[in-house]
Amino acid sequence: MIVITHGVAELGEGIAPIALRDSAATATRLDALLPAGARLTRIFGPADRLTAKLANTQQDSAAAYFLDFFAVHGVTADLDALAERLRADAAVDGAYVKPGAEPPIAPLPTARRALAEAPPVTPNFEARQGYLDAAPQGVNARWAWTRPGGRGAGIRVIDVEGAWRFTHEDLTQNQGGVIGGTSATDEGWRNHGTAVAGEISGDVNAFGITGIAPEAAIRAVSIFGGGSATAIRTAADALTPGDVILLELHRPGPRHNFQSRSDQAGYIAVEWWPDDLAAIRYAVARGIVVVEAAGNGAEDLDTAIYDTRATGFPSTWRNPFRGGAEDSGAIVVGAGAPPPGTHGRDHGPARSRLSFSNYGSRVDAQGWGREVTTTGYGDLQGGSDEDYWYTDQFSGTSSASPIVVGAIACAQGIHARGAGPHAPAAIRARLRETGSAQTGAPGRPATQRIGNLPDIRALAGAPSPSE
Repeated sequence: MIVITHGVAELGEGIAPIALRDSAATATRLDALLPAGARLTRIFGPADRLTAKLANTQQDSAAAYFLDFFAVHGVTADLDALAERLRADAAVDGAYVKPGAEPPIAPLPTARRALAEAPPVTPNFEARQGYLDAAPQGVNARWAWTRPGGRGAGIRVIDVEGAWRFTHEDLTQNQGGVIGGTSATDEGWRNHGTAVAGEISGDVNAFGITGIAPEAAIRAVSIFGGGSATAIRTAADALTPGDVILLELHRPGPRHNFQSRSDQAGYIAVEWWPDDLAAIRYAVARGIVVVEAAGNGAEDLDTAIYDTRATGFPSTWRNPFRGGAEDSGAIVVGAGAPPPGTHGRDHGPARSRLSFSNYGSRVDAQGWGREVTTTGYGDLQGGSDEDYWYTDQFSGTSSASPIVVGAIACAQGIHARGAGPHAPAAIRARLRETGSAQTGAPGRPATQRIGNLPDIRALAGAPSPSE
C-alpha cells in the first residue's frame, strides 16, 4: 500500500518545504492509524540524503515532492479498508493498493524444457541471435563491437524485477549480483531475470550466447521486500549519470478493474501508478536512463480511460501517458516482430507491432518480442541444471526492452569515449529520430505506434555506410 501526504500549499505557508515534510509529526500521526505490526516508511528520504542525491541536478526545488511518498509494510488483510481510513486523515492526499507487478513475458505455447542433459560443452548459439545483426534486421551490435567502448564498457545497468540466476555459465563476467530487495524463489521470475541479463550482458566466449553489450556491468534489484518504487529508488542511488535502469514489469490496469489475468489483457506500464512515476522521475532527475516495458495488454495507451484517477490516487496525479508536463522521462518499449523465418516461424512483417504489445504516442522504441535467443528457460538446451539452460523463444515486451537497453549501453559506451554519456532526454530523442522504421501488418497498422528498432550506429551518431 502507498500513502501520499499533502504538499506545502495544503499544510501551511512560511515553513521550509523539506523541513515540513521531514518532521516526525506526519509519520507519527499516520502510524497511529495503522494496525498492530504495520509500519510506515518513506520511499524517498530522509531529507538530507535526498537533497544530497539530487544536488547539481537542477531538481532541488522538487525534492519536497518526493518526501510525500510512504509505503505501508507488515499488513496483508483489509488493505482497502485501511486505505480508506488513511484517506480520511487531513494530512493524506492519497492512499491506494497496487495490483501485483508481473513479468511482461508473452505466453510461449510451443516452448517446452528439453529433458536431455546439457552436453559437456554448450554449443555456440550466437548465429541464432538475429537481433545482434545489422539494421534493419537487428540493432547493429556487431558494428558497435568494432568501436572503442562499443561493447558497453564503463556503463552500468540495473535490472529491476523479481529474480535471477547469476550462477549461469554465460553470466559470470561483468555482473554484480542482486544488490537490493529479496529475490523470489519462483522459477518463472528466475528464468525471466536470467533471460533478460543474457540479452544485455551475456559473456563473450566460444559457447552459448553473447549479450548486446557484454562489457556493460549488470546488477539487479528485486521488487520483493520493499516494492517497485523502492526498488527503482535503490537502483538509481547505486548508479551515476549515463547509466541505465531497466523496468521489467507490468501491471493489470483499469481496463479490467485491475484484475490479474492469464492473457494479460489490459496490463500496462508501471509508470501509471503515482509512486512508480515519482521513482522514475527521481532516477531521471539524477541523470539515469530509465527503460520501461510498455506492457503486453494490447492497449492503446492514448485512450481516455487512462486519464481517470484510480481510487486513492492523489489529487495532483495526471496521466503520464499523455507526456508533456506529466512525462516520467522514461523510454517506453513496445514489442515488434522479428524478420519472418526467424527460427522457422513467421509473426508478420519485421518490426510490425505484435498483437499483444501496448502502443501509443508515449511508446518510444521497439525490440524483438518473439524468437529471442538468450539464457534461461531450457527449451533450446535444458537438463537438470539451470546454469546450462538456454531458450530460443523469450518473448513479450520482456524480450523487447533488454534489446533497447543493450543498444543504449553500446551507444553510451561509445559516447563515453568522446564527449561523455548522453542525458536521458537526448537518448530518448535519438531513439525516436533514428533506427529502423516500424512497419504495418494486417489489423496492426504502423499508426499503432511502438517506435523504431534501434540502430546503434545511428544512435551513436556514426554515419551510415552509404554516407
